[in-house]
Amino acid sequence: MSKVVLITGASSGIGKAIAYYLAERGYIVYGTSRTPKMAKDGKVHMIPLDVTEAASISQAIQTILKDQNRIDYVINNAGMGITGPLEETPDHEIKRVFETNYFGPLEVIKAVLPIMRSQRSGMIINVTSIAGYMGLPYRGIYSATKGALGITTEAYRMELKEFNIKMTTVAPGDFATNIAAGRYHAPILDNSPYKKNYGNTLQLMDEHVDAGMDTQIMAKVVHRIMESKNPKVHYRVGFFMQKFSIVLKRMLPDTWYEKLLLNHYKL
Repeated sequence: MSKVVLITGASSGIGKAIAYYLAERGYIVYGTSRTPKMAKDGKVHMIPLDVTEAASISQAIQTILKDQNRIDYVINNAGMGITGPLEETPDHEIKRVFETNYFGPLEVIKAVLPIMRSQRSGMIINVTSIAGYMGLPYRGIYSATKGALGITTEAYRMELKEFNIKMTTVAPGDFATNIAAGRYHAPILDNSPYKKNYGNTLQLMDEHVDAGMDTQIMAKVVHRIMESKNPKVHYRVGFFMQKFSIVLKRMLPDTWYEKLLLNHYKL
């Protein structure tokens, strides 16, 4: 029997790559976005879902259950970026990103858990970020949302163990996607004390995305996780130095690691 997969944020980038990779391998894939466009090839079923709206989540899940009567995998991929000096980032934008990157995935999880519990099986993969392992300058809010989702996943795994429901995270580094175009950028203000450093850091971040890895690599890793009987707590996908930076953070004194980041961002 083909397994049923729900992927949030599947209209572009990593989510789209995962959706098509799985569909080509026989999975029944439901991709979602706030305003989905139907796939011409019919390989991926695109349905509307806004992770910040409980009613939208419920409706999407009911659509899948009506069609398939089960949900085997959920990949919480929907998210948005945000950059800016912490002092100057508007509160409403901070809250909006937390609603999308943190509270949204939690609402999706709450909606699917009763289904998976009744099945006595299921797997939830939360897409976090290597940025979620550290506080990065001018990306502090984004790092916080992804870090919070990773920590919550650790707790959820233990609470769900008795129900045979598995949960894990996969943290990408820089991938060649359109995330930079969809980010909220706090404006570079002429009278801002952060103008020079923020402007330079923003340019560096965009260059990293443009030179990022192929999204197919993420798709392959996610597929491998799905086929694992005992998935690890966390997976990281990125260039060697991006993954090694997490190891360094554990090993080095905090101020030494901070100095490495300052040098990297030329601050």
